[in-house]
Amino acid sequence: MISIIIPTYNRPVLLQSCLEAMTRLQYPKEHFEVVVVDDGGNVDLDPVIGALRGALSVRLVKQENTGPGGARNNGVAHATGKFIAFIDDDCSPFEDWLTVLARRLEQDSSRIYGGHTLNALESNVFTSASQSLIDYLYSYYNGDAEKARFFTANNMAMDRNLFLTSGGFDISFTEASGEDRELCDRWLHLGGGLSFVPEARILHRHELNLGSFLKQHFIYGTGAWRFRECKRLRDRVRPKLEPLVFYVNLMRHACMKKLHRPFLLSLLLVLSQVANFAGFVWAKFKEMNPFASRSNHAVKANRS
Repeated sequence: MISIIIPTYNRPVLLQSCLEAMTRLQYPKEHFEVVVVDDGGNVDLDPVIGALRGALSVRLVKQENTGPGGARNNGVAHATGKFIAFIDDDCSPFEDWLTVLARRLEQDSSRIYGGHTLNALESNVFTSASQSLIDYLYSYYNGDAEKARFFTANNMAMDRNLFLTSGGFDISFTEASGEDRELCDRWLHLGGGLSFVPEARILHRHELNLGSFLKQHFIYGTGAWRFRECKRLRDRVRPKLEPLVFYVNLMRHACMKKLHRPFLLSLLLVLSQVANFAGFVWAKFKEMNPFASRSNHAVKANRS
């Protein structure tokens, strides 16, 4: 039995498309369930869920807004499957997606498995640039499929009890900003392994424009600061930055892979890193701001 966890926030059309794709999965329907977690949205999702209940074992869990990490944790708490698989509401799995992941989980349930994400909006240059960045990170961190180091949370699967034992997603990441990276790093620190499974494919439909593209990567930058702080506090050592060659090859990635509009994609990748750096600095300043720290101490004092 596998439980598929889907966090969602005010995106009923995308959620419906995701759920409809679930009805076409080749995996036996009696052996998987779908748990949709409404993360404090103000759109009624009951009609979306109700329309598919006859074709799918699906439940809706409602909660106050915590961010996707907290929503996924809540979904796992309501899950009944031995294994769990994560996907986002703007994604659609290929028909064999769950079958591929289930096969690997049966072979070795002690590992986290991450699949391959494909861009469903190739005509959108901002979405293509964002996907190009993810593809580069996967090639950099997961070059050896059985010694992978990083997966995005929109396509991963693992044993439910081991997920709970590990502590799940860190809810201090209140936005989609690196909670998946932190979980993977913590999993490795605890002695677990990660395996990249490129055959477990999903399509990602994340519509972006210049403003939302820059905002996305600014938020990733704030998450990068949070990730480094979590790692520093855990390991008692300040994490090192990636070497210069990492950034050089990132800028060259679109050209090396002969992608469509490579120079424009390379420019957008440069802008993504500028936005990421701005978010990193902003988060660091916010954390070190004495006025913010004073306010935090006051809040804690009032609570105590």
